[in-house]
Amino acid sequence: MPKEHILIFLSDVGVGQLTEDTPLRSAGYEVNLVKDFQTYKALVRASLPDVVILGERLPGEDGDQELNGLDVAASLLEKHPNLPIMLVAYQDNDTLLAEAMRIGIVDYLRLPLEGDDILLAVRRALKRGRKIKEWARGEVRRNTQSLEARLGSLETLQNIGRAVTSSLNLDSVLTAVVDAAVDLTGAEKGSLLLLDESTGELYMRASRNFGDDFVRTFRLPASDTLAGEVLRTGKPMILDEKTPKKIKTAYLVHNLMYVPLMVYESAIGVLGVDNRQSGHPFSEYHLGLVSALAGYAAVAIHNASLYARSEVERNELETILTRITDGVIVVDLDGRLMLINQTARHAFAHKADESPTGKPADEAIHSLDLVEILGDPKAKAPFRSEIGLDDGRVFNAQVTPIPEVGLAVILQDITHLKELDRIKSEFVNTVSHDLRSPLTAILGYIELIERVGPVNEQQLEFIRRVELSVQNITALINDLLDLGRIEAGFDARKEIVPLPALVDLTVDSLLPRFEDNAQLLVVDIPQNLPAVLGNPIRLRQMLVNLITNALKYTQAGGEIRVSAQAEGGQVILQVSDDGLGIPLAEQPYIFDKFYRASNVAREVSGTGLGLAIVKSIVDNHQGRIWVKSSPGKGTMFTVVLPAAR
Repeated sequence: MPKEHILIFLSDVGVGQLTEDTPLRSAGYEVNLVKDFQTYKALVRASLPDVVILGERLPGEDGDQELNGLDVAASLLEKHPNLPIMLVAYQDNDTLLAEAMRIGIVDYLRLPLEGDDILLAVRRALKRGRKIKEWARGEVRRNTQSLEARLGSLETLQNIGRAVTSSLNLDSVLTAVVDAAVDLTGAEKGSLLLLDESTGELYMRASRNFGDDFVRTFRLPASDTLAGEVLRTGKPMILDEKTPKKIKTAYLVHNLMYVPLMVYESAIGVLGVDNRQSGHPFSEYHLGLVSALAGYAAVAIHNASLYARSEVERNELETILTRITDGVIVVDLDGRLMLINQTARHAFAHKADESPTGKPADEAIHSLDLVEILGDPKAKAPFRSEIGLDDGRVFNAQVTPIPEVGLAVILQDITHLKELDRIKSEFVNTVSHDLRSPLTAILGYIELIERVGPVNEQQLEFIRRVELSVQNITALINDLLDLGRIEAGFDARKEIVPLPALVDLTVDSLLPRFEDNAQLLVVDIPQNLPAVLGNPIRLRQMLVNLITNALKYTQAGGEIRVSAQAEGGQVILQVSDDGLGIPLAEQPYIFDKFYRASNVAREVSGTGLGLAIVKSIVDNHQGRIWVKSSPGKGTMFTVVLPAAR
């Protein structure tokens, strides 16, 4: 066993030597005499002594300055409050003695020093130091045990919290909550009561140390009961009764704690622990633990309710999507399938892929046209396109961006409509061809009327009206024949077309109309815009129709803008105006033949075929077109064409 260390620091070295030669060494102590302040500090720093003896006055750090022994002792006790320190006084001084006792000096010695007196004083100091150390170790053990218990409680709460967030089994979570409440409080029994809204009674949803029959038959009125009061007020309750308190018939307790289960400031139930035997009250610390558990239970119940509701809604949605005849596909912002119903899966998914959900669209979908549409999940504007399959079926794809989700695509099989449209087109083309000859003859005879004799003003007005009507019918027939040729693919010849030159040519031909209407035309076409592969005549017709459409439906003094840009191997052309705009409900139909918006004045001429021709031209060039419009604010048509390679 190592010797106990005595450190002596006195100003009178002779006195210090005398002290060192006392029976301290012979008594088995290790004694160090300090001759200066630096050595004293070094010894204290290297190994803390068991007892320190200090003089009333001590040499300073520079050797000349004198230090107050009480100041040195106070500084040392500040760092080591349990260290026994003895003070050697050079003369009787009651004030010095009182100050020494105040700062924690354990013994007070006066000169002259006697060996036996010093030995007895050191032994007293060491004994006191041992008791203080033993007391400190006991406090550390006690505090450590308390800390470990609290850490165990926190770990239990953490485990319950983890179970709440990771488990969908409400029974197991609530049982774990009640078990934890009983274990953490040392209670005899625990229960979790929920309100049955249909009866206004509380029933036991989970329990600990209650019989099965008791739990099954337990019903407690929410009014005029302790649990009902907690449920009504939303405030916890702690009871510590010497006389047993009745909870319900034949069930008495001495100690009880109820904590409400709160969801959005409303109590949905009560978590409780109780003791039927007296002598174990619940503390505020227990209340904090059970309150945390009640919070977890409330979250678990609320989550289970939300999950059950979402499951019902998901099943309803699944039933709707399964029975709906249209295809439905939703992709996320990364282009992965979030949802694909049975109709869409049968038509577009690879046959061997039974579960395409979660896969990238280009891996799960065999239609390249549809993959291209789904390839831009961050598109901002809705648009419509048509998708043809190898088996001859044609689908109308209505694409709608969903902010922060991706794209939703509704796919409607329009094969039969396309067939009807083909038959109608053939009929219209046949009739149009048959009408051209009679109309040409009518126009010829109208021009000859004035040559065979004079006509009056009224007759001349009638002739002009007939001529105008025939010209309108002729324009309609020409549009129908154009549309028929485009849809039949007769304009298959394609060449490299530089769009900047084509736009300039088109705009120049229309400038007089802009000047007549006092309208402002803004053209923003970069000269380095990639060329496209197409039919220049049809592409010019597309531009003329779009710009003329803007001219007709924009008021005098309005602005029409033609712009283009290249992006991702595509050329994006936009024609916008600040005119009438198109009602939102009518926008899906504006590319249909003969369709005219309801807000167009009757005196504005038109056949209703201009945009249908534009749509057919765009489709024949493997492009896409869509419209964005607000009534009274204007319209923007966007055409996307593949750049020439």
